[in-house]
Amino acid sequence: MAYTVKQLAELSDVSVRTLHYYDEIGLLKPAYYGDNGYRYYEREQLLQLQSILFYRELDVPLADLQRLLAAESEDKIQTLHEHRRHLLEKKDRLEMLVATIDSTIRQLKGDEDMSDKELYRGFDAQKQEQYEREMRTKYGDKPVDESTSRLKDWNNKDYEAVQEEYDQLHRAFTQLLEQGLQPSEEEVQKLVKQHYDVVSRFYDPSPEMYSGLGDLYVEHPDFRKLYDSYHPRLADYMRQAMRLFAARMQP
Repeated sequence: MAYTVKQLAELSDVSVRTLHYYDEIGLLKPAYYGDNGYRYYEREQLLQLQSILFYRELDVPLADLQRLLAAESEDKIQTLHEHRRHLLEKKDRLEMLVATIDSTIRQLKGDEDMSDKELYRGFDAQKQEQYEREMRTKYGDKPVDESTSRLKDWNNKDYEAVQEEYDQLHRAFTQLLEQGLQPSEEEVQKLVKQHYDVVSRFYDPSPEMYSGLGDLYVEHPDFRKLYDSYHPRLADYMRQAMRLFAARMQP
């Protein structure tokens, strides 16, 4: 059976916009194009999309998917076994996080005692340390220490407020992207200034650091996954806009 792009989007819960983007970058080409210009996908493409979604769940960046998909075509069954193993590892960690949340709820209701250490059971300490190491390696100790100092007195409401601001900014950037505005246009650059002001609450970014943050949005799998959830081109769009803004900051 052949599926149109709309039918495949409904079947897989992947947006039509994302499927079009995967076609444009050569990641998932249709089986054929009909005389009506529609894309049509068959069983082979459905399996390929499944693999793409597996890799995205494992936070593999888009830039690496072409190579991985080409390699797995040699032994599809072995690849699925590998996917299964990685997903089971992730499942174990998520189940631990759910258990931590449940225990915290019971503790707050007075039904259970919970040690301070248990509050953080299941969180990926290695990933947090990795983020900090990457920042220190790339920009030195000053911005990391500065950020730590500024955040030490923040409470949950402070974090929730800034996350809401980021969400509103990401939605606004997505709207401008979909309207076809170029990163250099005034309306986009005004939005970048708002983004820069939010970032500045954590540390004082130099032009190089702010431009590098845009690179991080594109290259780091965790950030890429976040921005892809808004629009598959958003990370690249923001990087271009942030680079232009940073260039104008130069003395």
